[in-house]
Amino acid sequence: MNSKAFSLIEILLGLLILGVALLGLAQMQVTSIRGNFFSHYLTQASYVAQDRLEFLNNLPLDSAQLQAGSHNDGTANVSNIAFSRSYSVVTDGGLTSIHYHVTWNDGVGRSISFSTIRSH
Repeated sequence: MNSKAFSLIEILLGLLILGVALLGLAQMQVTSIRGNFFSHYLTQASYVAQDRLEFLNNLPLDSAQLQAGSHNDGTANVSNIAFSRSYSVVTDGGLTSIHYHVTWNDGVGRSISFSTIRSH
């Protein structure tokens, strides 16, 4: 028998090691894709929140939309996902705080918040 040739057991062992390595790479690919989707949704939610917060920030302080309390700002559909929007306004002395909150569900409940303070 030739000792320089590979045996069937060595070949099967090599294929087993290769298979385990490829399964690990496949799992890393799935994790990467999930991370990319999360990043995309987070970017879209940030855009939605920042856009509305800038709109509210530029309203006159006596506007009905800036009355103290919690406000539902509806739903925005971006990239085939619904972003629920709400904000709260708190007036304390000469300052008005606006806290804007966006939530979405991509299989997991997620949210992001932005705040700004205006002086009178």
